[in-house]
Amino acid sequence: MHVQTQVQLKNLNTLNLSAIASHYVKINQPSDAIEALAFAKKNDLNVLILSGGSNLLLPEHIHALVIHLNIQGIDRIDEDENTVTVKVGAGQVWHDFVLYSTQQHWYGLQNLALIPGLVGASPVQNIGAYGVEVGEFIESVQVYDRELQQFSSILSQDCNFAYRHSRFKEEPNRYIILSVTFKLLKKAALKLSYGDLQQAMADELTAENLQNKVIQIRQSKLPNPKDFPNVGSFFKNPILTQAAFDKISQQFPNTPHYPQANSDVKVAAGWLIDQAGWKGKQLGTVGMFHKQALVLVNYADATLADVKKTYQAVQFDVKQKFSIQLEPEPVLYSEQGLIQAHGD
Repeated sequence: MHVQTQVQLKNLNTLNLSAIASHYVKINQPSDAIEALAFAKKNDLNVLILSGGSNLLLPEHIHALVIHLNIQGIDRIDEDENTVTVKVGAGQVWHDFVLYSTQQHWYGLQNLALIPGLVGASPVQNIGAYGVEVGEFIESVQVYDRELQQFSSILSQDCNFAYRHSRFKEEPNRYIILSVTFKLLKKAALKLSYGDLQQAMADELTAENLQNKVIQIRQSKLPNPKDFPNVGSFFKNPILTQAAFDKISQQFPNTPHYPQANSDVKVAAGWLIDQAGWKGKQLGTVGMFHKQALVLVNYADATLADVKKTYQAVQFDVKQKFSIQLEPEPVLYSEQGLIQAHGD
């Protein structure tokens, strides 16, 4: 394990924000986590866990130990007639793992193709797309528990998975995720609840075609971070009570919405942002993408202050028009390497 100092993280976060870490270390195996934490304690440093850098907002200077997860490996550990259980290192690229799973005829994750980031970050946000959430296929998450100072495995039912939420978001400073164990299907059970996906599939109802269509749709709407630095969907789709949605739909009858299991209604944040006039609009070097209003883009050398100014302006305009407060998806960090609320 080698700790570096004054490391530029611009190429390690997909929004391409300039961020210099006072201390940085790459973890290649679980035992490195203990050594890194000991270094942080000895030097009185907070710890910031960096995965694929696709869901965070970093300040220009970070006085903390940035631990970059790089644990690799895809291991089949069990299977039966209907399922296969696979343990995947936290440092594996998520999209590559989805493609590999399809090649192996392991099914369930095809709707989640092309989501940026690493496997280790997938349970934290309970990533989801096109009617599927990763928590549905997670059997357990292997972690180092900083509170108990021990390695442990957390079963899926104890991860508190919900929409863009998990136990790991509730206790962000407690766990370092080292690997994730998935239970995947041997027979495809296609989920085609989203209209544009169902239409694109036509009559070729295979998992391979589903994955290909998801990739095509995402590529048509979402910019490649290498071309237009971004963190994917910047805001969560707001979930409203039926009464609150009915009030909005009276004034805006074409509001895209998705009924939820508990009678609440999920509303498309991208549509709200578009209707508020922000699709393709810039504020200085930051703006909402012209093909997908839900994606915030760094068009030049934007700072965290520039990003904040833009997304707060979007929030204000949506609130004024719809009385809905949009909640950002990416995690916001302070100069001390600590997670902070977006309103701070």
